[in-house]
Amino acid sequence: MSTATAPLSGLARLLVQHGRLIEADADALHQAAVGNKLSFIEQLIGSKKMSAKDVAEFGAQAFGYPLFDLDQVDSSYIPSGVLDTKVMQAQRLVPLFKRGTKLFVGISDITNLQALEEVRFQSGLQVEPIVVEDGKLIALLGKLLEASGASLKNLDVDEADLDISAGDEASAPDAISTDVDDAPVVKYLQKILLDAINAGASDIHFEPYEKFYRVRYRQDGVLREVAQPPLAIKEKLASRIKVISKLDISEKRVPQDGRMKLVLSKSRAIDFRVSTLPTLHGEKICIRILDPTSATLGIDALGYDPDQKEALMNAIGRPYGMVLVTGPTGSGKTVSLYTCLNILNEPGINISTAEDPAEINLPGVNQVNVNDKAGLTFSAALKAFLRQDPDVIMVGEIRDLETADIAIKAAQTGHMVFSTLHTNDAPGTLTRLLNMGVAPFNVASSVILITAQRLARKLCTHCKLPMEIPPEALIDAGFNNADLDGSWQPYRPVGCDNCKGTGYKGRVGIYQVMPITDEMNRIIMKNGTAIDIADQARREGVRDLRQSGLIKVKQGLTSLEEVMAVTNE
Repeated sequence: MSTATAPLSGLARLLVQHGRLIEADADALHQAAVGNKLSFIEQLIGSKKMSAKDVAEFGAQAFGYPLFDLDQVDSSYIPSGVLDTKVMQAQRLVPLFKRGTKLFVGISDITNLQALEEVRFQSGLQVEPIVVEDGKLIALLGKLLEASGASLKNLDVDEADLDISAGDEASAPDAISTDVDDAPVVKYLQKILLDAINAGASDIHFEPYEKFYRVRYRQDGVLREVAQPPLAIKEKLASRIKVISKLDISEKRVPQDGRMKLVLSKSRAIDFRVSTLPTLHGEKICIRILDPTSATLGIDALGYDPDQKEALMNAIGRPYGMVLVTGPTGSGKTVSLYTCLNILNEPGINISTAEDPAEINLPGVNQVNVNDKAGLTFSAALKAFLRQDPDVIMVGEIRDLETADIAIKAAQTGHMVFSTLHTNDAPGTLTRLLNMGVAPFNVASSVILITAQRLARKLCTHCKLPMEIPPEALIDAGFNNADLDGSWQPYRPVGCDNCKGTGYKGRVGIYQVMPITDEMNRIIMKNGTAIDIADQARREGVRDLRQSGLIKVKQGLTSLEEVMAVTNE
């Protein structure tokens, strides 16, 4: 038996010694890890013999080191310049903070003494290990690598890094095909895409005008010009984008929609939704960046207040009913819906979605792209879903009475239904359904919760400064006298290199979460107005968007000016 355990070392041997694994299992996992070119901890967690949390707790207990939850770490506070990102990735560790000559390092395999020695050599500091969960460690490393621009190494790789499929090649003249293969255009497009990802942009605009051509990014909801390439490049760049997106490059007279993908690593790929629009001076192209990781951040990352989160979780945990998310375009409705779907996405749940188009690819969810020209409308997809034994249904948007009726009937017959509407607030959503022609009884018996939302820019943590605001102005904004007790401090944007001079970096959600109570249902049945419903919601303690935004101001997350702008009702 000793020969079986002889090759074991580090974590595998420790688990056997403490009786957490039998020798045969440890040896099998060790051999499998070698064969799969994985670390032992990756193979162990992947085999489900132990969870990442169990491994971390075991390591902390066995060595007496502290255990730390990386979900509590803001990646922007990770000390920079202490360790090379390649070392962090190779050794599977991350520097958490530095105190004097001590560097505190998060590591998932506490037996990896070689990694700790490498850090000591690289940094010249005394290393203090802290045990963290492996999955959370890898997620944090991914964020740090992107933030450091490490993914820009893809700029010089072959175009196979892009998921390239030629569109309608048969209809494309030879001259255009030659233009598309122009190497400088290929590299320029890759650089624009990668820079946008690293900058945290949500959209890229390629805009041709009579005498110039410009590229703009939408960052934190605000458009910013980033480049003015030569005007002569506009046709080649448009053709290149259209080929990758499987669009007809010979058709320049009508709008087209497509998709493309950029592979950053074996485990990281970004999807792009492409829209072309003929303008006076050429084709304007807008590319929406669809990061699938945004749906897996978890509900805590979205900015719900604790009571709002509890109400939402109670609603989506119900066996049937309808949950509606409302807000303008770009307010984060899709991410909110997919976060809820991700919570419900388990092997025992059948989830189907109909979208126009599907923006985020979520494994385990049956996603359908609506195609009005082919007759696959929202209502047609919904009818098909009901014959597919669904548990959860998501409809991208309720646009007409037919879709609303089918969705409501699904909610009444034992299905959980999620959807969106374009209204200003939660009470207005109910009257919008009534105005569509949905019977008051059907609304009252199906809708269980409505969330209205906006996205506000977060103040840059590196440069924000306290701000003195007169009490009268705070009262006018919506604060009450009890709020002016001096226990909190408003902040203002300043601008630094970290936030590119804007004073803001990132965005946070502002929500109005309104559970539909029996009293609200009585108002609906009596054909009450949105004002009646809003008054009842206020009596039940539901905060409107402005009140929720003011809480974010008190927490120092955003400025009063920003909240006033995004909740201007």
